[in-house]
Amino acid sequence: MEWWSVLSIGLTLLLALFLTGMPIFLAFLAMIVTGVMVMMGPAGFGMVVNSLYTTGSNLTLGTVSLFILLGEVLFRSGTVQVLMKSLDTIIGGIRGRHYVLSVSLATVLGALSGSAMAVGAMMSRALLPIMLDRKYDTKLSIGTILGGACLAPIIPPSILAIIVATLANISVASLLIAGVLPGLLLAFLFLVYSLVRVWMNPELAPEQDMKDEVTARELLTAASGILPFSLIIFLVIGLILLGIATPSEAAATGVLGGIITAAIYRKLSFRMLYISFGEAAVLSAIILVIIASAVMFTQLLAFTGATSAVTTLVTELDVNPWLLLFLMLLLPFVLCMFIDGVGLMLILIPIYLPIVSSLGWDPIWFWLIFLLTMTVGAITPPFGVVLFAVKGGAPSIKMTVVFSAAWPFVWLTVLAIFLLAIFPSIVTFLPNSLRG
Repeated sequence: MEWWSVLSIGLTLLLALFLTGMPIFLAFLAMIVTGVMVMMGPAGFGMVVNSLYTTGSNLTLGTVSLFILLGEVLFRSGTVQVLMKSLDTIIGGIRGRHYVLSVSLATVLGALSGSAMAVGAMMSRALLPIMLDRKYDTKLSIGTILGGACLAPIIPPSILAIIVATLANISVASLLIAGVLPGLLLAFLFLVYSLVRVWMNPELAPEQDMKDEVTARELLTAASGILPFSLIIFLVIGLILLGIATPSEAAATGVLGGIITAAIYRKLSFRMLYISFGEAAVLSAIILVIIASAVMFTQLLAFTGATSAVTTLVTELDVNPWLLLFLMLLLPFVLCMFIDGVGLMLILIPIYLPIVSSLGWDPIWFWLIFLLTMTVGAITPPFGVVLFAVKGGAPSIKMTVVFSAAWPFVWLTVLAIFLLAIFPSIVTFLPNSLRG
């Protein structure tokens, strides 16, 4: 059987299993076991066992578990409410300040949790009702939350970035740090867009919601409220950037910082820790099985000859590299509207990896843009998964309103992807400084 036939059948089976609602890790495992049995017979199950062992003993992937635990501790302890109140005070009396608060809070939460779904769901429950009660525009309010949520997988600590780096055989620390400047660029675009909209149409933000002048004492109190979270961000990002700690070590110190923060605000309890550790363990186990399946998928592609055939096909094609880049990014952009990002990564990374290598593209640059493309797919109507997370946190809002609110921020993110493609140094500057 030709390699393209095997690949087509395998992907069709996998997509069919996804559509049944089967969990991603079970769908991948079922496809891999079936593929091993058909292609290699019973002897091939040694590869299955070896992949599970290799993945389970990979110390780098311990970073994933620690970052998940950090997010669980912060969200379940309720300390995020302190962060939101402090940021609100510091932003002060700007007209439309809650739009600024929405993007700013999402940026910080993204640097604390790394999960777009978690950020979107939390903000739609905690911040959106406040914005609507104060007569902020519904669409722009939801849009800033959606746009802010898509920052989470880009700004470290990003669980998706760790998975991408692991599967693409690149430095986890470099890919994590590479997301800092693009994440800030996106936040800047969202802020400028929101404030320009308010400037053009002041009715989008109620005048009565403008704060009086903030006193020095209030600013000091707010700054002290943000300080513990700033320390966590430094422990996670700063230690990696300074070359003091590996991602795993930085994640461990970040978890310790999260527990201390919960204790400072008297939110620490044995029950909270028990639930947080339990949820983190379950999610970590599922992700490890998914990654082990991806490793086996890569091995199957190599065994069938698909990897070398795809590389040869691309290198022999007389196609403009920019057109090829566009097509390679268009595919995850479209598919992420229908398929969970983790599942899609496991399909595309083994296929894209030899292509990126053969074309000589900077792997950090390409995989960061790839990650951002998948992220924007998750907020793109009609099936972006983050849209439904936000809708779940705001059940009174019609789904058509959520769809309409998403589009401006989708196009702003597409603009950012274009800028990152044209100016690679935005992505590579910090990783190159880290290596230097």
